[in-house]
Amino acid sequence: MLYQDAFLQRLETGLRVNLPKWGLPETAPVSLLTISENATYVVEDEGNGRRLVLRVHRPDYHTEAEILSELAWISALREDGVVETPRPVPAEDGTLLCSFADGDTRRYVVAFEHMSGKEPDPSDDLVKWYGRLGEINARLHMHSRKWERPPGFARKVWNFDTIIGKDNYWGDWRKGLGLAEDGRALLERAANQLEEQTHAYGTGPDRFGLIHCDMRPANLLVDGNRLGVIDFDDCGLSWFAYDFAAAVSFLETEPYLGDLMAAWVDGYRKVSPLSKKDEASLPMFVMLRRMQLTAWVASHAETPTAQSMGEPYTQGTVDLAEAFLSKSG
Repeated sequence: MLYQDAFLQRLETGLRVNLPKWGLPETAPVSLLTISENATYVVEDEGNGRRLVLRVHRPDYHTEAEILSELAWISALREDGVVETPRPVPAEDGTLLCSFADGDTRRYVVAFEHMSGKEPDPSDDLVKWYGRLGEINARLHMHSRKWERPPGFARKVWNFDTIIGKDNYWGDWRKGLGLAEDGRALLERAANQLEEQTHAYGTGPDRFGLIHCDMRPANLLVDGNRLGVIDFDDCGLSWFAYDFAAAVSFLETEPYLGDLMAAWVDGYRKVSPLSKKDEASLPMFVMLRRMQLTAWVASHAETPTAQSMGEPYTQGTVDLAEAFLSKSG
């Protein structure tokens, strides 16, 4: 149970020590924005009306090189006009990554400009926004294929083994909350099927590269007609089609999932080709992502997102796996 009240208080204390590095007073108003892998805060500079978003990284997840690599890609995407996303804000000495001691651990801190907007509302034509998201994903993937990564670039690889296999980053799906023995057997069959199918699909450069890997609604900001994208914390090397699966995180059993998929595909093809084989792979990756999130909910039980999902999410995964296996033969 990482993010308990006492722990969050320690984080805020450490964060305040870092505020002067960005020219902010230690007494500036600080409010917790979100808790997921990391703790994200909004800091107000009452003197000049400036507002920054500061991300305090979860321990033992990303290395310093990985965080700096994320920021390098964000800067390149902004410079090339690929996606509207907040600018990483360097400290006054020019460094992008600050830290503070938390016991025996160094906690990394990164600052971003604040971006206006709100999460797309499912009741407000989510399909329209997923059409736009398909266009954004296509531009991002085109950039990913051509971008020359800087020396020392390092990001995690999201393949079968690291998503739900033997080297998983987010925990074991077998520990899903409330998972019964019959459900576990069904998910085992689904995992075996997914391992075979992802291996057959392959990791050629036309379908595997640097992706955002978390463009779900919580990481989208709508302001008027603008669709902004935030939180590249999970960006890494994976299947391009996996970006769609990540974009429908926690929406996998919604009746409008097919409409979101069709809109995303149409939007993507407005910008870049998407083969029939790649389109046909999307349900496979949705199942893979769902199993990954089932593990995440179990291993991040202290987060508000996991607490809102609970055991019903695991049962939904079992139901989804049953449908997936019936269609996969």
